[in-house]
Order: sequence, then C-alpha cells, then structure tokens
Amino acid sequence: MIEYGHFIGGKRVAGKSGKAADVLQPMDGTVRGKVALASKAEVRAAVENAKKAQPAWAATNPQRRARVMMRFVDLINRDMEKLADVLAREHGKTIVDARGDIQRGLEVVEFAIGIPHLMKGEYTEGAGPNIDIYSMRQALGVTAGITPFNFPAMIPLWKAAPAIACGNAFILKPSERDPGVPMMLAELFMEAGGPAGIFNVVNGDKESVDAILDDRDIMAVGFVGSTAIAEYVYARGCAAGKRVQCFGGAKNHMIIMPDADMDQAVDALIGAGFGSAGERCMAVSVAVPIGEATANALIKKLVPRVEGLKIGPSTSLDADFGPVVTKEALARVKGYVDIGVNEGAKLLVDGRGFKMQGYENGYYMGGCLFDNVTKDMRIYKEEIFGPVLSVVRAKTYDEGLALANDHEYGNGVAIFTRDGDAARDFAAKVQVGMVGINVPIPVPLAYYTFGGWKRSGFGDLNQHGPDSVRFYTKTKTVTSRWPSGIKDGAEFAIPTMK
Repeated sequence: MIEYGHFIGGKRVAGKSGKAADVLQPMDGTVRGKVALASKAEVRAAVENAKKAQPAWAATNPQRRARVMMRFVDLINRDMEKLADVLAREHGKTIVDARGDIQRGLEVVEFAIGIPHLMKGEYTEGAGPNIDIYSMRQALGVTAGITPFNFPAMIPLWKAAPAIACGNAFILKPSERDPGVPMMLAELFMEAGGPAGIFNVVNGDKESVDAILDDRDIMAVGFVGSTAIAEYVYARGCAAGKRVQCFGGAKNHMIIMPDADMDQAVDALIGAGFGSAGERCMAVSVAVPIGEATANALIKKLVPRVEGLKIGPSTSLDADFGPVVTKEALARVKGYVDIGVNEGAKLLVDGRGFKMQGYENGYYMGGCLFDNVTKDMRIYKEEIFGPVLSVVRAKTYDEGLALANDHEYGNGVAIFTRDGDAARDFAAKVQVGMVGINVPIPVPLAYYTFGGWKRSGFGDLNQHGPDSVRFYTKTKTVTSRWPSGIKDGAEFAIPTMK
C-alpha cells in the first residue's frame, strides 16, 4: 500500500490532517494506495516555505534557471517508463497514452528553457530629452496550480515549468485520484538542481483548494477542470485579488465536408473521440457531417470501426484505450448513454455491457456511437467525458458552422476538407479558441498558447507559449533621466514629450 503525503521544502512529508483518500487502480478496481488530504494549516505551511525560498530563486539569473530546466528535461526522459507506468496504473489510460501525456508536458519544460530570451524587456534610448525608458519582467512571488485527474503529468508541467522558470515558487495541488506522478516530478526537479521550496506538491480536496484561493501570499492561480469549478475558482480567486486563469469543459465538434477524405476523417474521429476513453478536454465528441450523403458514408465506415475498438488494461501496449478513472465516472457515462436513448437519439453501437475478461472489477466501457443527435439533447449540450461519439447531421456548411458557434463551450474544433477556401472561411468565422484543419485534436505546440473561448476558459491569458510568461510575471517600466546640468525648474502639468 503506497502512502502519499505532500512534497514541501524539497522532501516528502507525511500528512498531518488525519484525512486521506483512496488511490485506485482503475484497470482492476483495487486500492493502490492512500493520499493525505491537506488541512488549511498544511497549505499555509507550504506557502510560508515557498515564500522564504522564492526571492533567492528569482535573483538567480535566468540562464542558470534555464540550466535547471535542461537537467529537469533530461531526468524526465530518463524516467519516462517509470512515470508512464505509475500514470497508467493510477489514471487508467494505456502506457502508450501515458507516454504522450508526459511528452506533451515535457515540451513545455523545453519551451521554458528559453526563459532568458522570453523574459527580456524593452528599451528606448532618447524617448524624450535626456530620457530613456525601459521595461523589465519580474516574478510574481508564490504561485499555484490546481490540476485535473485526466492529465497528471502534462497539465502540472504546463503550469509549473513556466512559473518556476520565470523565478516564482510554485505550489501544485494535483488531483487526489492520481497523485503519484506529480510527486515524482517534484523529486526530479530537486534532482535537477532546483532549490528546496520552489516546487511543492500539496495533495488535498476542496479545503486545500479554498486555502490556496484565500491565501494572501499566493499571487496567481491556474486551474483546469470542469466549468462549474472553473467558475468557482475564478470568482473566488479574483475576489481575493489574485491573477487567475481557469479552463473548463468542452464539447468539441468536427465538421466533415462532402469533399473530405472519408478514411482520414474516420481515423481522426476514432482516435480523437475514443483515445484515453474520451477523458480529454480536447476529445472530439461531436461529428458534424455536411449533407445526407456525407453522413451516410461516414456512418457506414464509423460503425465497424467503433465496434472493433480494442479495450484493454492500462498496462497493455496495444489497446486503443483502457478504463475510465472511477466507478462513479463509469456510472455517469453509462447514465448519459441512457439519457441519449431516452431522448430519441439512435444508438448504433452500445458499449455499456462491455466486460474485460480477467479484470471484471475494472471500470471498463466499450465505445458508443449515436446518430441523429439534435442540438436540444443533453448528450449534445453537456460534456460526457467518456467513450461516446455523437453524430449531428447538418444540411449545409453554414448550419455546421452555427452548431460550433452557438454551443456554450468553445475549446477546440476541427474541419476536414480538401477545399482551402472553406477551411480559411471556417478558421476565420468559428468562435472557438483552438482550430484544426484536417487535424482532429488541435492542441498547439508549446511555443503557441493553449486556451478555449466562451465557457471553456476564464481569464485573459492562456496556458503555455508567450501567454504563460505574461501570466507568471509582472511588467515594471522605468523612465530615467540623469542630471546633465540643465535646470528646467518644477513642472506642474503632466509630463509629455511635446
């Protein structure tokens, strides 16, 4: 039985609250370990530790901070298989998918190595008579991240790497469902030469979240999770005077035009819709074929592919996807399929009865495919977060575009077409934060920014890319003039350069 406490001040420490939660192994339903749930006092202790360590780290020159990040990258790569094994066992995604989770986080650490360049300010010589103006970016102080269960490596690294590279101390509150990898990452940061107190992990539940949001010394908070909690975190954090970025739910559409390569489109839908058992905020959960002929051709190819999905334990190297994260999540997803049937959608492939031989207590579900879904149905409006794909037939391109634009979520969207004009028009007009053209999961690379629109994102600055440096720093602008023997006398009007 693994006992997870917290990682504070450069070492693992036991929890003191007396509260703990089970860490499950979704592939077989067994209890893998226990994770301590921090009290408000324990969160405060982590903050005080971070606050003491941060000034010296901020004073470390950016190139030396970048060298720590370089070593951090090397160590994550060295331990890739260990990290992937723990991630797969605690989350449920397959080993192959777990590696991808880690790799996409690693790419943001690689981006953060460029911090000496990314934090450069601006300089204007002679902005006025004998006056120079320059700006500089400085660390905020203590920052925090509250991250979800579905990417226990990627999202923590997206939050921690830019924050720390900018000279901040960072407190991570990961999901209590899969705390193993975040704890390992904090240890690797220390091994890379990071100072004690700069990368801390505090495991916990709502009490820990509220303590982070209310703490006077935490200057910025990043969150990823459901929209309801994102709104809560954003409102409470902003009310406490913090800089806050929150990313919530999604309902990602994929538009299939009549001229699309249908085999390519089907491959994209299968991978993007059912990978990681649909437990991705960028999963494609709505397919929108344009025209009846397109819809019929799509369904003809989709049905056997969904029926043929290979489901296996998390340790499998050839399964398409593994179990969902908990028994409650499984019941929730099955409940949505029930709702879809009752609402009148046509269930073409029903995965509710799937059982994994030898893993009967695991949280497995087969792929489900709905046709004739309409925009008034709950299975269209709400995020299911499971291996369920809905087909919504649209008569025209404009109708398909309107579906994506009118939905309350605006995280990701894709269009599959051979028509450059249609693709360009779609990219310009669609009201969604991340757009793919013949790319089903348009997660930008680390040097671009990631973020959704509408009720998928709250706050003005997004994750990774240049926005992350802006979010984790404050700009100071200095106007300087050195005495030159000129005596102008006092000025009472506001200074101008006239």
